[in-house]
Amino acid sequence: MRDYRDAKAMAKAMRDELANNNVTISHSQALEIVARQLGLASWNILSAKIENAEKPDAIAFEQAVPIVRIFDVPKAHEFYLGFLGFSVDWEHRYGEQFPLYTQISRGGLRLHLSEHSGDATPGGNMVVYMTGIRAFHAELSGKNYRYMKPGLEDEGTRLEVTVIDPFNNRIRFMELKG
Repeated sequence: MRDYRDAKAMAKAMRDELANNNVTISHSQALEIVARQLGLASWNILSAKIENAEKPDAIAFEQAVPIVRIFDVPKAHEFYLGFLGFSVDWEHRYGEQFPLYTQISRGGLRLHLSEHSGDATPGGNMVVYMTGIRAFHAELSGKNYRYMKPGLEDEGTRLEVTVIDPFNNRIRFMELKG
């Protein structure tokens, strides 16, 4: 089975198959597509990951996954799943009447939501860099979520959509310009 280290071969195979169907893309476009299919934002990030894999003692950091404190699972689901469009990857409880710890994700972004009192402090703030912020804003604006109608702010070098969850945690989605 292929993995990220086979990205160049995967890009070549994709280009060859597309060419057989009279579709032409550049090698760099194919590499970008493969990187996104593997859950990374760009070929540059994937290339660095491949390079680090070839150095067994190299220091490499993976994606950070913020832990967000929640107090009410139905309210958290309404906001994160219903409004923001995340999906539940997994859930964990130590027992039937224990707090929830769960991972949700959307488009490469993963968040951990926790009812555990020591995991995070309510009122946190995070920045999420993204692309497609105009479409994301339009999607949120089209939903009938009665507690939030976020705007799309032009901050000069970036566009920004800020949301605040029911537990006062703030997420600032940003797309850099140019």
